[in-house]
Amino acid sequence: MTQPPITIESGELLALRLFDVAFAIDLAAAERLWSTRAGSPGSRSRLTTAPPKALAFGVPPLRLVLEPFEVAIGGETVSVQLTARLYDFGVIALALRAAVTHATWPVFSQRFNAFDAALGDERGASLWLEQLRKVTERVGAAFERPSAAFVQEDYLIGIVRAFDRPFEGAALREQVDLVGLLSGESRALSAMEQRELLQRSFSYFADDLVVLTWDRAFIYEPRGDFDVADVIEVANAQLVEFRYYDELLDLELPRMYDRVATAQRAAHRFAQLARQQYTLVAEVTELRERIDNALQVTEDVYLARVYAAALDLFRVPSVSAAVDRKLAIMRDTYAALYDEASSRRAELLEIAIVLLIVIEIALALVKP
Repeated sequence: MTQPPITIESGELLALRLFDVAFAIDLAAAERLWSTRAGSPGSRSRLTTAPPKALAFGVPPLRLVLEPFEVAIGGETVSVQLTARLYDFGVIALALRAAVTHATWPVFSQRFNAFDAALGDERGASLWLEQLRKVTERVGAAFERPSAAFVQEDYLIGIVRAFDRPFEGAALREQVDLVGLLSGESRALSAMEQRELLQRSFSYFADDLVVLTWDRAFIYEPRGDFDVADVIEVANAQLVEFRYYDELLDLELPRMYDRVATAQRAAHRFAQLARQQYTLVAEVTELRERIDNALQVTEDVYLARVYAAALDLFRVPSVSAAVDRKLAIMRDTYAALYDEASSRRAELLEIAIVLLIVIEIALALVKP
């Protein structure tokens, strides 16, 4: 007897778009501005199920709820909920959520791809920037050194809260087409590619499942837990910020070489360049520490595994290492400039002493 198609009774489509908007954000000031200008309070985010001592935000980000609106997706108009999360190291994460109820798996997968297509094209880019503008108009005064150009990342998550029948996580992989959902491809993938796509799968209880890929994820969580989605967002926020500093240092290194090459042979000039390099290195190092400590993991082994897998998948360690290498070059340059400035000052001092001695000898010789 043929079983009826698997149906999602309750779920949602979640699209994330993250922007680097400033060197830093004063979250307390942003919360006051939002409450005054939007007429509704913001809230400091925390993970819902993990004990604070096990896993928590280093500095709890500020969560803002914006007005819902409608978006054309796959030929139909869908109501979406929009929230913004502000991180103290200068990142804003926008999240669009569209509810899915009483949809078969193929329909859920089609909507997932349509959601991606609607928010990823040029029209979608305009939508994201318009929503970002609404946030920055209200809380932009809390930004420290706003960015002139945005570094951004996007991510898509399909979430199922309840199926029309009970499933265990391991069995779910065999019952539904997760490969089609996570790849976005209509044609069948090779067995090797399918294994690669599904290799980052996690379950804590028998009836939950998380599968991560580079730009998409699937979450089956019947207990209404949002922690996994929050952890994925934090990893993306760290990627955005490390990418920003990687690009910043890429631009700064050639300028630094040019300034050193054209510096006048004067002690004060080398000292000035050394101070400039030290200031930049100190600022980036400080922000890097804040990014690294965005999420503090101590005891929650399951979420720690998901978080570590997301960081590795998004290449956060490699981008972070690139930033470290460029910082090391700048520190070495700072040390060399400081040594050169000290050497120039010592040479001037020696010349001054010699001149004084010569003058004293000359005066002694011309005395009657």
